[in-house]
Amino acid sequence: MDTFREVLSTVGFVIRAIGFLLLGLGVARFMLDAYYKAVWQVQITLAVGFFLLLIGLTNYSSPASMGTFAIGAGIALMMQFMGKKEEVKEEEHAAKKK
Repeated sequence: MDTFREVLSTVGFVIRAIGFLLLGLGVARFMLDAYYKAVWQVQITLAVGFFLLLIGLTNYSSPASMGTFAIGAGIALMMQFMGKKEEVKEEEHAAKKK
């Protein structure tokens, strides 16, 4: 029975890591999408809320959970800024063809 609990504990840690990864990805993606479309008051609120979430997770979650959240948020940031370069290249090609 002890081995079964260890297996369930390991599965729980993996599921928590995947959940925090997806949470980081989703929160950062939402913040980035809403940030550029909002007025300055909402931009400030989004930024402060995101950093308060980071502070809360750092204080109340395990280091591994916080790390996977940060990895998810980093992936969202990389996706946001890498997508912009591809769009610019497509616009440049369209302008050159004309």
